[in-house]
Amino acid sequence: MVLLLTAVAPCVWGTTYIITSELLPPDRPLLAAALRSLPAGVLLVVLVRKLPQGSWWWRSSVLGVLNIGVFFALLFIAAYRLPGGVAATIGAVQPLLVAVLAAGWLGEKLTRTKLTAGVTGLVGVALLVLQAQARLDLLGVVAALGGAVAMACGVVLTKKWGRPDTLLATTSWQLVAGGLFLTPIAFLIEGPPPADLTLPNLLGYLYLGIIGTALAYTLWFRGVHLLPASTTAILGLLSPLVATLAGWALINQDLTPGQLLGAAIILGTLALSALRTPRSVAPTSQHVASTTGNGR
Repeated sequence: MVLLLTAVAPCVWGTTYIITSELLPPDRPLLAAALRSLPAGVLLVVLVRKLPQGSWWWRSSVLGVLNIGVFFALLFIAAYRLPGGVAATIGAVQPLLVAVLAAGWLGEKLTRTKLTAGVTGLVGVALLVLQAQARLDLLGVVAALGGAVAMACGVVLTKKWGRPDTLLATTSWQLVAGGLFLTPIAFLIEGPPPADLTLPNLLGYLYLGIIGTALAYTLWFRGVHLLPASTTAILGLLSPLVATLAGWALINQDLTPGQLLGAAIILGTLALSALRTPRSVAPTSQHVASTTGNGR
C-alpha cells in the first residue's frame, strides 16, 4: 500500500507538462513555480498550525530549496524550453543519482540490481518519449539535469534527516521555504503576475498547487521516509510514462511501436523493483528517535 500511494505522486507530476503547455500563460516558468509552492504551503501550515523547532528551521529551509524551490524553477524552465519527452528523459537520470548518493550518505548498498534498474528505466524513458524531431535547447537541458540533481539530493537528505513532526507539518514547512525562495526571484526576473490571467490559467495553477503539490508531495515524502531511497526514485519513471499517455489521450499525440516498447520496459522495471522492495523498511535511527513521541 505504501508503494502504491507513493506512486500516485509521480503519476500526478506526469501531468505537469501538459498542464503547462495547454493551460498556463507562456514564458512564466518562475511564476508557475512560485504559485505552485507558496499558496499550497501556507494552506497546509494553517491546517496543521505547527512551525519548525530548533535545527528544523534550517533543515526545512535546505530541504525546501532543494525539493521545491530549485526543483520547481528548473522543472518549469525545462518544461517551457524543451519538448516534454526530452525533459522527462533527462530527468530520468534521478534514480541513478539517488542510488549513488544513498550509498554514500545513507549507507544503502549500491547493488548491481539498483544500477541495472536505473539504466534500464532510462532506456525505457528514452524509447518512450524521444523523437527524431525533438529540438534541444542548451538552457533547457541544463535546467532539466539540474532539477534532477536537486531532487536527488533532496530525496536522500529527507531520508537521512527523517522528520520531527507529522507528515503534513514537515511537508508544509518545505513548501513554504521553497515558495519564499522562489517568489522574490520570480518578481525580479519576470515581474508581477499578468493582470489578464484567464480562467484556464487559474484552473491550471489551482490544479498544480492543490493536486500536483499539496497532495502529491504529502504522499511522496511519506514514501521517502518509509521506503528505500532508491526504490522511491525508481517510481519517478512513472512521470514520463504518464506524460506520454496524457499527450496521447488528451491531445491526440501518436504512440509509435518504439514508444510502446519503452512503456513496457518502464513497467517491467517498476514491477521488478516492487517485487524486490521489502514489505516494511525500518527508519534510520535518527528518524526513530525523532518520531517516537508523535504516535508513529
